[in-house]
This record gives sequence, C-alpha cells and structure tokens, in this order.
Amino acid sequence: NFKNTIIILTSNLGSGLILEGIDSEGNLSEQVEGMIDELLKKQFRPEFLNRLDEVVLYKPLHESQLHEIINLLMKELESRLEEKQIKLNLTKEAKDFIIRQAYDPSYGARPLKRYLQKTVETMLAKAIISGTVKEEDHLEIGLDQGSLSIKKM
Repeated sequence: NFKNTIIILTSNLGSGLILEGIDSEGNLSEQVEGMIDELLKKQFRPEFLNRLDEVVLYKPLHESQLHEIINLLMKELESRLEEKQIKLNLTKEAKDFIIRQAYDPSYGARPLKRYLQKTVETMLAKAIISGTVKEEDHLEIGLDQGSLSIKKM
C-alpha cells in the first residue's frame, strides 16, 4: 500500500520563467509564481493537480553548491582510483573552470558530471595507460594555459 509513501514528480515546465524571474538573492517574485501556477493549470488536468499535496519550485544552484557537487563527483572517481592507491586533488581554479565550462542553470548539475567524465576521467585514463601516472602517485588537477592539466605532487 502507499500509506507511507512520498512520490516526487519533476518537470522542467516553467524553467524559463524561473530563470528569468529569479532575483540576485535567489527569490522568485509572486508574479512569476503565479505565472507558473497558470502554466501548470494549462498543462495538467485539475483532477491531477488536485492530487498533488505541494508544488516546489527549484532555484538555480549557487557557486558554493556547485563546488560541493564537484567534490562529491570527484570522491566517486577517487574511490575508483583507490585500488591503484592513486590520490587526486582538484584545485579551486580547476573547479571554477569546470563550472564555467559545464554549468548551465537550465540543465542543473548533470552537465558537470558529463564534463568530468569527458575531460578529467579521459585525461586520467590516458595518463595511466601511457604510464605517466603510476600506482601510489599523488596528483593535482589544475589549470595550465587555460585548460585542465595533471601534475604529480
């Protein structure tokens, strides 16, 4: 039975309104909230909307939150490198660069993960395969002439 169940539904409906209507503090005006409410009523039948207990509007992520997300994603990569005892550090400059390259408020944090896979993981894999990086190495990923680079510490 669904007595003690919470079901969360997500949608990008109204995301453009949210991005345009958010102020510098990260708050939405009542006008934008009303516009989103009207959009929901146009898109979904009243019978469905009546069964929803609450509609939550998500705000774009702040830079500090993006740094934390990158830290979590890097921890996953670091745990995969543990068997080779390779330690990895990502500089703040590298994180800022990744955010500038990959983050788009309309897509959330998912592009960060794809960017890390495409660039950082590929760069590390090539360095391991070529023998440049060996077991027990301590590495730092930073910026060098406007792009990400690996150096041994």
